[in-house]
Amino acid sequence: MPLPSSRQTEERLPKFLGLPVFSSDAVSSVAYGPEEVLIAIALVGSSAWNISWPIGLCVAVLIGVVSMSYRQTIHAYPHGGGSYRVAKENLGTPYGLVAAASLLTSYVLTVAVSVAAGIQALAVLEPTIDTYKVLVCVMAVLIIALANLRGLRESGWLFAGPTYCFIAGLGVLVLVGLYQVMFGPPVQKIVPDNVELPASHAIGAFIILKAFSSGCSALTGIEAIADGVPAFKPPESKNAASTMVYMAVILAALVLGVSYLAHAFHALPGTFIKEHNLVNLPNYAVLKDQTLVAQLVDHVFGRGKFYAFVQITTCLILVLAANTAYQDFPRLSSIMARDRFAPRQLANIGDRLVFTNGILVLSIAAALLLIMFKGETTRLIPLYAVGVFVAFTLSQFGMALRQKRLKHSHWRLHGAISASGAVVTGIVAVVIAVTKFVAGAWIVIMLIPVLVYVIYKIHGHYITLGNQLRLSDDDAKHHEPIRATSIILTSSIHKGVLPALEYARTLSHDCRALFIETDPLETAIIKERWEKFGMGVPLVIIESQYRSVVEPIMEYIEEAKKERPDHIVTVVMPEFVAARWWHRFLHNQSSMMLKMMLMFRRDIVFTNVRFFLDK
Repeated sequence: MPLPSSRQTEERLPKFLGLPVFSSDAVSSVAYGPEEVLIAIALVGSSAWNISWPIGLCVAVLIGVVSMSYRQTIHAYPHGGGSYRVAKENLGTPYGLVAAASLLTSYVLTVAVSVAAGIQALAVLEPTIDTYKVLVCVMAVLIIALANLRGLRESGWLFAGPTYCFIAGLGVLVLVGLYQVMFGPPVQKIVPDNVELPASHAIGAFIILKAFSSGCSALTGIEAIADGVPAFKPPESKNAASTMVYMAVILAALVLGVSYLAHAFHALPGTFIKEHNLVNLPNYAVLKDQTLVAQLVDHVFGRGKFYAFVQITTCLILVLAANTAYQDFPRLSSIMARDRFAPRQLANIGDRLVFTNGILVLSIAAALLLIMFKGETTRLIPLYAVGVFVAFTLSQFGMALRQKRLKHSHWRLHGAISASGAVVTGIVAVVIAVTKFVAGAWIVIMLIPVLVYVIYKIHGHYITLGNQLRLSDDDAKHHEPIRATSIILTSSIHKGVLPALEYARTLSHDCRALFIETDPLETAIIKERWEKFGMGVPLVIIESQYRSVVEPIMEYIEEAKKERPDHIVTVVMPEFVAARWWHRFLHNQSSMMLKMMLMFRRDIVFTNVRFFLDK
């Protein structure tokens, strides 16, 4: 049911719903962020667990720094737009468009990665799903899209339960796990100390940076609230800023907790175990198919109901994390459309007070990506984080410059926070681009400038269009009346032709009918009947040597245009409107072809005069 425009404020989100809607992407990254750190650092051997925990601590600190920077952005830009607005206004339009292209690319990848990771988590419980992975992924995208097309508040209620259940599940895991480590009996490690990991790399700055940048995938989605400030209930900035703090605290706490438990229990992700064929591990058959979170829950609680609860909520939060992109991609694209940097259709609000066109574009792009990469998370992850951290870096540099320019209260402290965050996220972006270039990051690195070029071309078109349509004082002066020539196309003379004939006569004194001869017998019949029913309109008969109809019509219209170059030629086509839907396929095929061929011809108008059939 459509919603009136007056309901727009009521459809906005309170903080309770804003948190799951805008933070599901960031919070869900706890399910794979610490895991990515271990996969990257495990290459150095058994000392990996001593390094992974400090890296997790550094990631948590960076979460705090970036969150504080974006909290300032929320207050500075209450109308949303996030990185795009900040970079465009403080660094210049080219930087703003790079930030926008990076974010748009990242939002599509967010949907693809989140859905693929969620289905992978579900496959741990039900392995047969893996056989139909791509189909299930595309169906999940369709379901999320339909939920968002229903409206903002309805989608908020749909996603609140799984998000809060996931937070509660991981919170219980962290608290119980910490209690066992601190107050329980000696820890039983998942990978015992007597099992040596194969060390393929020595500990070095590059490996540590690579692991840190992999762990920074936990920051993806942290900018979502800054992009979607107008979605919150008034006062928008205050509610959005509070939600940003809640999200940062939850995210940092879960990253710290999961990273520490992985360090304390010597957990090792199943992806690494399977890839390196560590068959000497106890419970190899079980561990090789488990994610890091699944291993920790299994180790702390066993494979009971709580294990199933965490796996199901992890699956749901990962799939529904795509919803963050569904809030921000349409909003960012609508802001760009209003700035004439994107197709104007993306600025339109649908009958459910959501940006329908943006939701559809995002769904199609994400579904195609899942099909291309066969729903494999490991193949999608390398594409994922480059664009996000490019946007982070530009946004924070922009905020640092803005604070220096305006010199508001405590601007030195705020500027230092933004600048330090920009430096770190810039380093992360470079490391990700270098370390994952061959694995697939090159696609995004090439796609972003291509997308920026397309955006510039769109903007150039709208500027040119505006210049051509702009009214001047000369346009207010009297113009010569438009002269017209009307041509009615007919294949016979019957009741369906007469209304079109009457209409064509009203358009111009220069009215003529055109008949293409393919059979001389029909020509004789129409000549005889035209004298009686043709209303005095001259009938032009053109013989078609090769029995083609469309081509001779086009040639005649061009000749008529040359005869009177200052005239507008109106082509009138009688058209049947069938009573039953399947009858439509039996009529009007030539009409459709002519419409397409005449669509882009200058000073030629094509119109249909419909005759409605009763049966």
